[in-house]
Amino acid sequence: MGELSFLYLTLLPLVVVAALAEGLWLARTRTEAYDWKAWACSLADLAGRRVLGFIPYAFAAPWLDWVWQHRLFTQSLDSVGPVVLLFIGLEFFYYWYHRTAHTSRWFWASHSVHHSPNQFNLAAAYRLGWFGRFTGTSLFFTPLVLLGFTPTVVLTALFLNLLYQFWIHADWIPKLGWLEYVLNTPSSHRVHHARNPEYLDANFGGVLIVFDRLFGTYVEEKKEVPCDFGVISPVISSHNSFVVDFGPWIGLAKDLASVRSPREVWMYLFAPPGWRPNGEGLTTAEIKKRAGLVPEEPKLSPA
Repeated sequence: MGELSFLYLTLLPLVVVAALAEGLWLARTRTEAYDWKAWACSLADLAGRRVLGFIPYAFAAPWLDWVWQHRLFTQSLDSVGPVVLLFIGLEFFYYWYHRTAHTSRWFWASHSVHHSPNQFNLAAAYRLGWFGRFTGTSLFFTPLVLLGFTPTVVLTALFLNLLYQFWIHADWIPKLGWLEYVLNTPSSHRVHHARNPEYLDANFGGVLIVFDRLFGTYVEEKKEVPCDFGVISPVISSHNSFVVDFGPWIGLAKDLASVRSPREVWMYLFAPPGWRPNGEGLTTAEIKKRAGLVPEEPKLSPA
C-alpha cells in the first residue's frame, strides 16, 4: 500500500490548500458568510481518517487478499486494454456502491457524513467519514480483484476517482455544455448533494455520469429549483467531527434497541434511510410522495 500512502501525502496537502483558497475567495466575494466552522470540521474529519488509515486493509477488509489469492486472471497495466477495463469497471462498481450508500442505512450511516455540510464547497469534498473502510465498502470492488487487479491497484484507482470528484464540489462552476452528457460535473454533483425532494437519490457516478443515464438515476439541475444542501433527518448542525461521525451510528443503535422482530432488525440495518415500522418514516420514496412528485395509485372502486 506504499503507492497509496505516497499519493495521500503528496496530493492531500494540495487539496486542503485549494479548499482554503476557495474559502478565502468566497468569504470576500459573497454576502452569505462562509462557514469556517464547517471547514474546520471537514479538516478534522480528514485528520481522523488519516489516523485510522494506519490500520491496515488486511485487518479492515481481509477478503481482498483472499480474493486475490483466488483470482481468475492476472492483469498488467502496461497496455491499454486492462487500463480501460479498470477504469470502466471501477466506475461501474462505484456507481452501485454509491447508489447503495444512499439506499441502505448501514452504508448511509457512514456516507451521510459526506452530505452533512449545509454549504457546498471544496472543503466538503474531503469530509468522507471515518468508518467507511470498516463497513464493507470494499466488497463492491472485489470483482476487480477477482478479475486480476491487485488490491493496491484497485484502492489506488478508487483514490484517484475520489480525487477527480474534489473539483466538482463547487457551487460557482456553471454547467459545462456537452460534457454534462458524459462526465460527473459540478452541476450534476450539486443535484446529488441537494436535499430538495426533486433531487433526492440521483447522480451517483464518480468520473462518469453515463451509468446514471443508463440506469435512470440522472436528474438535471434546474434554475427554478435551487439546490438546498445537507441531510434531511436528523439535520446535523454540529461542527464537532465526533458528533458528525458517530451520530448516525448512535441513531442506528437506538433504533435497533427498540426492535420487536428479526425483520425490524434487518430493515433498520439495510432498508432505505428513514424507514420506520409504521410506514411513516422519511424515506426518499415517502418524501417524494408527500411532495406530490409520485403519482397517487388509483383507488379501485367496488364492483
